[in-house]
This record gives sequence, C-alpha cells and structure tokens, in this order.
Amino acid sequence: QVQLVESGGGLVQAGGSLRLSCAASGRTLSRYAMGWFRQAPGKEREFVGGITWSGVTTYYADSVKGRFTISRDNAKNSVYLQMNSLKPEDTAVYYCGAGLTNFATRRNDYDYWGQGTQVTVSS
Repeated sequence: QVQLVESGGGLVQAGGSLRLSCAASGRTLSRYAMGWFRQAPGKEREFVGGITWSGVTTYYADSVKGRFTISRDNAKNSVYLQMNSLKPEDTAVYYCGAGLTNFATRRNDYDYWGQGTQVTVSS
C-alpha cells in the first residue's frame, strides 16, 4: 500500500504561483509513475500532468502546459507540482496519484490517491 498526502494548496490571486507537494509513505515512490489531477465543483476529475517513475519525462494537459511543472524527489519520496500564472479556471481540488503505467492520463491508471488539497484562484 502507498499512502499519499498532498499539501500546499491555498488562496492565490490570478497570475500568482503555488507549489503543491505530495508525500508518500508505505512504499518507495521510485517504482511508480505519478500524476496530478484536479476536480472542480460539478466536474469530472481531470488529468493535469504526470511524471515517469524515473523522473526523466513529464507530460501535461494542454490547459496547463507552459505554466505548470512536475518534479519528483525519489530520495524524499515526494512529488511536486509548481503552478505559475494561475488562472481562476485552475480553481479545484488537486490530487496526486501513483500508478505503474508511465504516460498514463486516465484516472483508472492510478492505483493510489491522496485526499486532495484545495487551490482557489481569485480574479
């Protein structure tokens, strides 16, 4: 089992930045590809971006490409989501997920999830 805990959410003005963290316990994250998803009220959980187990490759949804950056520190068993140039439409609960499939963008490809952290971007 892998337990994931997200942190770093909050309220920020449009154009601002936030850095989310996802800390794991139970197993080493180095075996897992990691993904970030988000869910706004009344909407489906959507893929934001992911990083391969090795950390060599990242991939993003078009809506965040160029603004968000994912990184990982396997020694710290953690993954990060740096969010810049935030927009009101980025407001959502952000979740990290761990799975065994690199380049996965579907929710069902991830086996473990954190509880989420709220990000609110004011205009």
